[in-house]
Amino acid sequence: VDPALMHAAEAIGSTAAPALEAYWMPFTANRQFKKAPRLLVRAEGMHYRDADGREVLDGVAGLWCVNAGHARPRIVRAIQEQAAEMDFAPPFQMAHPKAFELAERVATLAPAGMNKVFFTNSGSEAVETALKMAIAYHRMRGDASRTRLIGRERGYHGVNFGGISVGGMVGNRKLFGSLLAGVDHIRHTHDLARNAFSVGQPEHGAELADDLERLVALHDASTIAALIVEPIAGSTGVLLPPKGYLQRLREICDRHGILLIFDEVITGFGRTGSAFGATTFGVTPDVMTLAKGITNGCVPMGAVLARQGIHDVFMNGPEHLVEFPHGYTYSSHPLACAAGLATLDTYAEEGLLTRAAQLQADFGAALHSLQGLPNVIDIRNFGLVGAVELAPRAGEPGKRAFDVFLDCYEQGLMVRVTGDTVALAPPLIIEPAQIGQIVQTLRGAIQRTA
Repeated sequence: VDPALMHAAEAIGSTAAPALEAYWMPFTANRQFKKAPRLLVRAEGMHYRDADGREVLDGVAGLWCVNAGHARPRIVRAIQEQAAEMDFAPPFQMAHPKAFELAERVATLAPAGMNKVFFTNSGSEAVETALKMAIAYHRMRGDASRTRLIGRERGYHGVNFGGISVGGMVGNRKLFGSLLAGVDHIRHTHDLARNAFSVGQPEHGAELADDLERLVALHDASTIAALIVEPIAGSTGVLLPPKGYLQRLREICDRHGILLIFDEVITGFGRTGSAFGATTFGVTPDVMTLAKGITNGCVPMGAVLARQGIHDVFMNGPEHLVEFPHGYTYSSHPLACAAGLATLDTYAEEGLLTRAAQLQADFGAALHSLQGLPNVIDIRNFGLVGAVELAPRAGEPGKRAFDVFLDCYEQGLMVRVTGDTVALAPPLIIEPAQIGQIVQTLRGAIQRTA
């Protein structure tokens, strides 16, 4: 056995606590964490194991990304073999075969006509790419006045400047100045008064799509490049599209020549019961952003899917010149592509891209059994994603849900919280008994923190 591997294994199994001060953690309450660290040291299947040796059931697929479960042998082997064969290939003016193979595989899963794939390294980068692509597309067509970008209140599109500008979560925006100019937002779809405790898509709210017409009247369609929305707004607390809402957005965009961008970083790769939310909801966008589940979270990767017609607008001028001056050092990284291909093989072999549709009824029924518990004001579900919204404590927004998160972790369950909403998005390999375990653990935590 390689001594280096033995040393690594011993280090992982060591009970010695690492020094915590140097690492400035992302999206984390750093001071609270470092007083009581939650350190994960191993993962397999549906579970993590923490530094104390406790098994922790993964209720959020890592961070909405480990759709096939952890440490899947085919994916692990593909990454190991690729690292030994070729660790890096430059993506500018050069390429490697697996990049083309993965692009073909992703395009095959996409809605008809969305057959061009541009690789990035994260969802945030995919969003920046899609926004630049949309503005450049109109310019290349001679419609250079179309530079305005429209997002949605409570939307999440990553954390780069374009993403937080079109995003609508105030906590991600307020520290960072005036952001991008020429951005506006349509209303969000959250409507507790009419839609609380809806099972699946809510009945009310399709008319909220008409808010886009208000912005067209304010700015004029000739200035608007694109609208970007998540089919299901995940990071803000799992806000589902009302029935007919996405269809109406598509119609309005078509009427006014506005590109429709779906951010499918969370909804992509099986979360809604098919490969993409666009397929599940029957609405095809012009551009789609992907990440997370594309490699099962094993190696960072993102992608942008675009219609053939968008791609072709760029393909003019002298052939030796770069058509779209954009990309990243690690675009189509060989390890990411190897992981992506093995991930898609795993999804296909185990039927995981449609498994959420099979489990949706059981998952929804279990989750909605929490209705009536103290402080539960809404429950939302679709496919294998769900949320329990809690009434905030007076003067302490977010504290109730954070206490539920900590309680669940102590009881061996990892959930995600955003504001006072507890979100769930387990790996697609979950079994019915594990759904029951998640809901029962969450039930106890809600009761104990009431």
